[in-house]
Amino acid sequence: MVMQFVLASGSLKELARHYDVSYPTLRLILDRLIDRVRSVAKGTPPDPMNHLLADLLDRGEVSVAATRRIRELYRRQVERSG
Repeated sequence: MVMQFVLASGSLKELARHYDVSYPTLRLILDRLIDRVRSVAKGTPPDPMNHLLADLLDRGEVSVAATRRIRELYRRQVERSG
């Protein structure tokens, strides 16, 4: 994906076309990738909530918009807790 991103000159819209997905879907995929890279950089395990949401989205059981709202709410709760 990184090579395609560079070949698309950093255009997420072009990258979405290349993979034949919508821009919101591509954005969500990239957000998950960013979260995973951050976890690895911090030495912490990946967040199980993000994995659950990714699985639900992949199976079509939840929309991209709903996934984003749930992730944002969850992220705020985690920040408040810890």
